[in-house]
Amino acid sequence: MKKLIVVIGIIVILLSVYLYNFNKSKEPQVCFEDTCFNVEIVDTSAEREIGLMNRAELDTDSGMLFIFESEGYYPFWMKNTLIPLDMIWIDKNNSIVNIKTALPCEADPCPVISPSGDALYVLEINAGLSSQKGIITGMQAEFINLN
Repeated sequence: MKKLIVVIGIIVILLSVYLYNFNKSKEPQVCFEDTCFNVEIVDTSAEREIGLMNRAELDTDSGMLFIFESEGYYPFWMKNTLIPLDMIWIDKNNSIVNIKTALPCEADPCPVISPSGDALYVLEINAGLSSQKGIITGMQAEFINLN
């Protein structure tokens, strides 16, 4: 009877680990070589206007992915954004066209953070992670589970 309980316990643990990893792998991600970020997708005008405003923190393995209808020139600003961010502009070929670090806005009006080229996506992650992880202009992005 003890052996049966132990076996059932092991099966429950293994099943829990499998289900956790299965569900985790379904999250949308943006990857650069071996570095991946779980991302919150914003793909409507209303969502893009809010972005990461009024959020006090962002997990180091997380980000926000802005998806636009077509490739274009998309400057950003940091109004009501409380955390410093790296902004990564990615073109329609999934290549990084620009990376800039943006600090919370302390002036009115807030300065505009402009890219050096057109993009289809903009990924926002915690400031400094791009250089820490070796993410550079020209690198390819891989999008996983964007649906």
